[in-house]
Amino acid sequence: MTDHNNVRDTGATRAARRSAAEQQNASRPHDLARQIVIISTTVFMLIAAVIGAGVLGGTPVQDLQDGALGADGSYLAPAKNAFSIWSAIYIGLIAYAIWQALPSQRANARQRAIGWWIALTMVLNGLWLVTAQFLTLFLTVVVMVLLLVALAYTFRLTVVVPRERWTDAVLIGGVTGLHLGWVTLATVANVSAWLTQIVPQSWADAAAAFGVTVLIVVGLIGLAIGWLSRGRIMPAVAISWGLTWLAVGRLTGKPASDTIGMTAIVVAIVVLVGSLVFLVVRRRTPLRSF
Repeated sequence: MTDHNNVRDTGATRAARRSAAEQQNASRPHDLARQIVIISTTVFMLIAAVIGAGVLGGTPVQDLQDGALGADGSYLAPAKNAFSIWSAIYIGLIAYAIWQALPSQRANARQRAIGWWIALTMVLNGLWLVTAQFLTLFLTVVVMVLLLVALAYTFRLTVVVPRERWTDAVLIGGVTGLHLGWVTLATVANVSAWLTQIVPQSWADAAAAFGVTVLIVVGLIGLAIGWLSRGRIMPAVAISWGLTWLAVGRLTGKPASDTIGMTAIVVAIVVLVGSLVFLVVRRRTPLRSF
C-alpha cells in the first residue's frame, strides 16, 4: 500500500513539475510587448545614428559641441577610424532585435531576464546622439555614464543567466560585451572632452600625467571585467581597439603626446592578454555572481 502511494505521489510530482514548466514556457502578454519595445528602440537608435552621421540634415558628431567630440578634442580621444566599431555594434544589435522577435524567443527565460535591459541600452545610445546634437556637452557626459551603468548591469546578466545556444553567446553576450567595452573607453573620452572645455588652459601642462593615470584605471577596469566574467573576450577586444586608436591619435595627430600614446599601447596589450589568460584560468573555477 505504501509503495503504491509512493508511485502515485511520484507521478503527481512529475505532473506538477511538467505543468509548472509548461506555464513557465507559455507566452505572456508582456513577452510580446518586450519584443515590440526592443524593435522600436532599435529603430530609434538607428535613426539617431543616421542623424549623428550627418545624414538627414544632422551635424556629424565630430563637429558637434565646437569640435569637442572630435578625434582632436582631447588627449584621450581615439583617432577617427576607431569609431568604425559602431558599425559592428549596430549590426549586432540589429541582428539581436530580429532574432529576439522570433516566436521561439518570445517566452525564453534569458530574453525575459535581459531583453528589457538591452532595450534600455539602445534608448540611451540613441539619446546620447540626440543630446550631443541639441543639448550641452555636460549632459552628454551624464547620458554616457548612464549608458555605461546600464551596459555593465546588462553584461552582468549575460554572465549569470544561463545561456542555451551559441546564438545566446554571440547576439546577447558578445554584442553586449562589445558595446560595454567601447562605451567604457568612450566615457573616458567624453569626460575628457568636457573637462578640456572647462578647466584652465594651464592644466594642459599636466595632461600627460592625467592621461596616463586615467589609462591605467581603464586597464584595471578592463582586467576586472575579464576576471569577473570568466574571460569573456569581447569587452577586452573593444577596449583594446579603442586604446590602440587612441595611441594612433596621440602619436600621429593632435594634440600629440608620446607618453599617452605609448601608455595606451601597453594598456591595450595588457587588457587583451589578461582577458585571454582569464578565459583559460577562470573557466576551470565555479561561476560567482558579480
